[in-house]
Amino acid sequence: MTGKTAFETRYGFVRNKVLLGNWRESPFSRWSFQNVGELVPSAPVAAAPGGSEAPAQDLTGLLGEKIALAGGPESVAALLKRSDTDGLTIMKGGKIVGDWFAPHMGFGARHIIFSISKSLTAIVAGILEGEGIFDPDAPVTHYIPEAVGSAYGDARVRHVLDMSVSLDFEEAYLDPESAFARYRRATLWNPSGGNESLREFLLTLPRLAEPHGQTFRYRSPNSDLLGILVERASGQRFPELMREKLWLPLGAVSEASVTVDMQGTARTAGGISVTPRDLARVGEMMRQGGTANGRRVVPEAWVRDTVETGGSSEAWQRGTMAFLFPQGRYRNKWYQTGAESGAFCGIGIHGQWLYVSPREEVVIAKMSSQPLPVDDPLDLDMVVFLEALSRMV
Repeated sequence: MTGKTAFETRYGFVRNKVLLGNWRESPFSRWSFQNVGELVPSAPVAAAPGGSEAPAQDLTGLLGEKIALAGGPESVAALLKRSDTDGLTIMKGGKIVGDWFAPHMGFGARHIIFSISKSLTAIVAGILEGEGIFDPDAPVTHYIPEAVGSAYGDARVRHVLDMSVSLDFEEAYLDPESAFARYRRATLWNPSGGNESLREFLLTLPRLAEPHGQTFRYRSPNSDLLGILVERASGQRFPELMREKLWLPLGAVSEASVTVDMQGTARTAGGISVTPRDLARVGEMMRQGGTANGRRVVPEAWVRDTVETGGSSEAWQRGTMAFLFPQGRYRNKWYQTGAESGAFCGIGIHGQWLYVSPREEVVIAKMSSQPLPVDDPLDLDMVVFLEALSRMV
């Protein structure tokens, strides 16, 4: 028998070429980012039974529109292709007005959102805070006594939420010999070289001399620790918490999932997979001040603090991401852009965006398989693109 299989025709490679050691590399990520559960142990987050999606909304009319970028005008279609977009959903005034999918991603498919997982985990924390069972001002050791002696031993939950822990750790995504590679092994995202769990890894991390709270330092372990914190506070596993507190009240239509380590600890910093439409629903809930379908999901005061008033501009300016949002801030795992539109967003590596423009009443969920984990020039273009797209729809 000769010829290509249907899988190879669609993705450009055969399934058995996708391994735990290469699933985040191009071109394999075009498939693996939609099928993480075949590679990394994952826990389901079920939606309410009986839900169904309305048909896809055509976005063709916008694809030829031009966006003015620093390097010159570029069409929406060209930008989607250049940024390796897999799926895109746009909401306007609470209604879905457009969907776009690459040939290798079907309507209704789940896709890993990487660090937008942090933003969803923080929402769960905000809900628990509103219920009075989670205190952002408490010491980390109040919930995790064994954190004594680690970087978190004298940190508060607020430092974890705002990425201001003075943590001696680098996000060295591409260095196989780094502490980050050891971190990935502990999450079961890389071929394992030992038997260290995620929690055990987190509690070995050292701190810097600088006091906590002074500098924004983007360190993913903080957000995995947040997942453990909310589990300890609530007495529930994170997948159950996310379903009960967020996914069902939100009215999510499709099942989500989150990767877990050898002990079942959820990778809340980056392991959540959802559909573009359900991700857009999260953004719309935040745009609506914490309500969905007329139901309160998260306290309004928490949302306002997260996307409007909270966060330290001084800590943000001392960090390494101020170039992206020069007037920005970071609060509760969400970015405030500082734009006149009041836009705020969640961002994940390899091109994941959840962009919310309150002024335009627009939410954009963009899922991608960009070859590089971090591409600063492309990210700068994406900020311009998403802000312009918000005005177009």
